[in-house]
Amino acid sequence: MSIQDKFSKLGTDNAPGQEVRQQSSDLNTLLRGETLPGVPVDFSHGDVDAFTPTPGAFEIFADGVRRGGQQAYTEYRGASRIREELAGKLAAFTGAPVDAANGMILTPGTQGALFLAVASTVTRGDKVAIVQPDYFANRKLVEFFEGEIVPVRLDYMKSDAAAGLDLDQLEDAFRQGAKVFVFSNPNNPAGVVYSEAEIRRIADLANIYGATVIADQLYSRLRYTDVAYAHLRATGINPANVITIMGPSKTESLSGYRLGVAFGAPKLIERMEKLQAIVSLRAAGYNQAVLQTWFSEPGNWMDERIRLHQAIRDDLLKVLRAADGVEARAPQAGSYLFPRLPELAVAPPDFVRILRLQAGVIVTPGTEFGPHSANSVRLNFSQDHAAAVNAVERLVELVGRYRA
Repeated sequence: MSIQDKFSKLGTDNAPGQEVRQQSSDLNTLLRGETLPGVPVDFSHGDVDAFTPTPGAFEIFADGVRRGGQQAYTEYRGASRIREELAGKLAAFTGAPVDAANGMILTPGTQGALFLAVASTVTRGDKVAIVQPDYFANRKLVEFFEGEIVPVRLDYMKSDAAAGLDLDQLEDAFRQGAKVFVFSNPNNPAGVVYSEAEIRRIADLANIYGATVIADQLYSRLRYTDVAYAHLRATGINPANVITIMGPSKTESLSGYRLGVAFGAPKLIERMEKLQAIVSLRAAGYNQAVLQTWFSEPGNWMDERIRLHQAIRDDLLKVLRAADGVEARAPQAGSYLFPRLPELAVAPPDFVRILRLQAGVIVTPGTEFGPHSANSVRLNFSQDHAAAVNAVERLVELVGRYRA
């Protein structure tokens, strides 16, 4: 693969915050009707003005600044006192011990953790099992490091009782020689949570075939009413073969601080630290202090955040399910909806641009998450409630306008 090919596969035009790159080629022959009035909404990422960061985050950041060099120049894997404090919280949350000294690294966001984890496990020619649909960076990183993707289908519309992973296909991927499996739970973009049976089977298969699993659990705290959650690292998987990635950027609205945490197999954490020392040195030193607010929110703060997101989710589902031809499964966790649209008279990339031009609504196209998802769009509904509902109403109106 040429260097040009490697970077062309990393396309960022549809990444959050990059909507300016969604070029509006001449769509005059496709546009139907007038633009729709309403507040512009960018569903490509959450709105930290609508959902503000955890209380005390700035004050603790300022304290990190006051510490000066002590906080600015930490170990490459992060300040030991912060890792030690986090280890107990993460162990209690995930149900398995966390080694603060040897089994944890603080990173520049969970995206940084994902990059380091994939780079530490995948090299040219390695086969990697990738869920489709799943977080777009999983596929792009494997391709960048010249690994070979072995797709595993997630039929998330199939049943409310499970995420819908094709476990037979996963085992076949391992039989074909896949030595790494990367997935998100809750799934990004569909918001479905893997059942305990699915997670236990993933653990069993990883043990049988000696595979390493990278589990992205970024949204695992934002779970809706009566949703059970099984942590992979606590379900019998060989602890030497699993890395868990979490962080406070989404649920807690701390994305601006760029903080992530990876914990698990010491041999992999060591590799990740060596690479981080070259790529970015460390998670921003002053920002690391903000991790002290994580899992330490006041009172019923998290319960209230979940309640507010669930209310937005439910209202958006009403609008989507009332629309002819639109399918939408209720996300069980996180802040993403991944509705499947009916066949349209315009190509999916054109419809994404039309949404922006005629409705002021920015979405992430489904093809970012898997080749079978061209008719889907991802909506991050962590937004102002009324604005989000009105924006989805505009989306539905345009779906009707552009039906095949």
